[in-house]
Amino acid sequence: MQLGAFSVSLGVKDLGKSKAFYEALGFTAYAGTEEHNYLIMKNGETLVGLFQGMFEGAMLTFNPGWDQNASNVDPFDDVRAIKAQLAAAGVAITQEQGGEDGPASFVVVDPDGFPVLIDQHR
Repeated sequence: MQLGAFSVSLGVKDLGKSKAFYEALGFTAYAGTEEHNYLIMKNGETLVGLFQGMFEGAMLTFNPGWDQNASNVDPFDDVRAIKAQLAAAGVAITQEQGGEDGPASFVVVDPDGFPVLIDQHR
């Protein structure tokens, strides 16, 4: 199972303060906008998503079909195939979105309660 690009997504209280903090660690804004209340920060191949007012806490995020530069990868495991494999393994699927093709997402929760978002953009 190929999950695609990996990042940590953080629900932050103050996007400006969080941006400044991660810039001090050597990250630069890579995607998103402050006007839309989210930024994807990048340092080398490491990605951290900062999301204000969208969710609380932290979650692991995987993007099937993308590499760490948000460039398309082919072939790739479609999010629906990944979801079917996980469901067959007995993993509970929550927060499903999307149709039969194209962009779609779902969330699974690890044994310690950490959410894992599988979010395909294409």
